[in-house]
Amino acid sequence: MIEEFRTELAISAGVAVGVGLLLLVLAVTGTPGRDAATPGRTVKLKRSTVHVLAGVGVGLTVLVFTGWPVLGLVLGLLTALWTKIFGGSAQERRAITRLDGLASWTESLRDTIAGAVGLEQAIPATAVNAAPSIRPALNLLVDRLRVREPLPSALLKFSDDLDDSAADLIVAALILNARLRGPGLREVLTALSESAREELDLRRRVEGSRRSTRRSVQIVVGVTLVFAGILIVFNGTYVEPYGTFEGQFALTVVVVLFAAGVLWLRRLAGVSTTERFLIDGNQGSSAPVAADKVAAR
Repeated sequence: MIEEFRTELAISAGVAVGVGLLLLVLAVTGTPGRDAATPGRTVKLKRSTVHVLAGVGVGLTVLVFTGWPVLGLVLGLLTALWTKIFGGSAQERRAITRLDGLASWTESLRDTIAGAVGLEQAIPATAVNAAPSIRPALNLLVDRLRVREPLPSALLKFSDDLDDSAADLIVAALILNARLRGPGLREVLTALSESAREELDLRRRVEGSRRSTRRSVQIVVGVTLVFAGILIVFNGTYVEPYGTFEGQFALTVVVVLFAAGVLWLRRLAGVSTTERFLIDGNQGSSAPVAADKVAAR
């Protein structure tokens, strides 16, 4: 009777802690508000907040079902951080698609300039048939040019919109030409488009190898969780020692070692991008830095 009371007390304490964490999350992130433009319609929760709430729910469910605080905490964190641990492929695919569109636009801009057309006329002409991955940023660039914003400043903001190191190289070349009005832009754009194509091919091959690593990590984690769940549900006597204090300590050690292995595999499948050098389009010093970088290449 006393043991059952202790168990119920531990579960109640775990539920209270979970509710407290939920209230803390809501206090930090805020509750969904009302959209002023459309009264009566709630604003969607941020994706990260949804993941945190799902993690809290999973952790509480596991804690109530098993009575193991360590397992509840681990599965809750795993649910909340799932996209950060096992994600990255969608981001890499978007970067590859953006680089492909950027290379195609560079080639189109080069061919348009070959007809003795200035940059101010060539950019709007090439934005019409640009790839969807860069078209919104190009449309913003065209709009800035239409309101008579200086071309170097508009190009710097265009680089900020794309947020890609490959775009910085191309934009830096365009800024130099816009400031100096010298010859040789066609040859520079040709070299940059070829470099972008080579980088695109390399990224695709690297992304393919990383995709297999991510899939392997997901399979290992999934099989481990399914096997552990089967043991807990169908063979409770086998995992009963983990319900003690010593068992929870041993489970903590096992989880830490397992998490270290998963994070190491995740690091192997991670995406490392080249740092940009056109960091802030609002600073006038960015253009000289771009000039030095392009001249060095």
